[in-house]
Amino acid sequence: MSNWSLTELLGGLHDEIEGRLSLARKALAHPVSKGDASEEVWLELLKTYLPHRYQATKAFVVDNTGAFSEQIDVLVYDRQYTPFIFKFNGQTIVPAEGVYAAFEAKQTIDADLVKYAQRKVASVRKLHRTSLPIPHAGGTYPAKVPGHILGGLLTFESQWNPPLGDALMGVLERGEPTGQLDIGCVAAHGTFGCDTSGCHVLAPGGKPATAFLFELIARLQNVATVPMIDIRAYARWLAA
Repeated sequence: MSNWSLTELLGGLHDEIEGRLSLARKALAHPVSKGDASEEVWLELLKTYLPHRYQATKAFVVDNTGAFSEQIDVLVYDRQYTPFIFKFNGQTIVPAEGVYAAFEAKQTIDADLVKYAQRKVASVRKLHRTSLPIPHAGGTYPAKVPGHILGGLLTFESQWNPPLGDALMGVLERGEPTGQLDIGCVAAHGTFGCDTSGCHVLAPGGKPATAFLFELIARLQNVATVPMIDIRAYARWLAA
């Protein structure tokens, strides 16, 4: 019989993430350094465990009208069907059609940071996305309606007591629909999510980082693939 334990493996993954976030909070004095370290912890988690069709990075998003999003700490995007990802002086720019999810990453969660994350997510969702019919061996599939872009907030701790109580849920529900945070993780306390029925604690306690990863993968599976980008809609800027 094998000596492996799935419980220990999944629990160990969370413990590693929580431990690294805690260390960043305690060991780094400069707020920007703490923030950068926190972002890197979440990015490394997703880069390691998401299927390779997905990529995760800190990035801006652009659409074919020339509009840009705010900078997103953790952007999950398609690399299989999206033909161009722009890189310039250490910055990454992703076309809106390729985006699956946008997350803000911070050390703690409070009312102001929830509103800040909602604004960031809204800046991505407001962008225009093209969609072309999809040729296949038997003909052509109609153009896919661009799917919902997931949005969320990733933190280590909560400023509220209880950490995932009514105060958090109230702030989440008061935001504009374009900025709705679908899924979030407070690594020291649990995960939360919002849908058409309201906002809820998804997994209190336990192993929140691992629970978040699994929930994100499940939601990405439901989204399926991104729309087929109209690359000519971007090419017109060559003559601008």
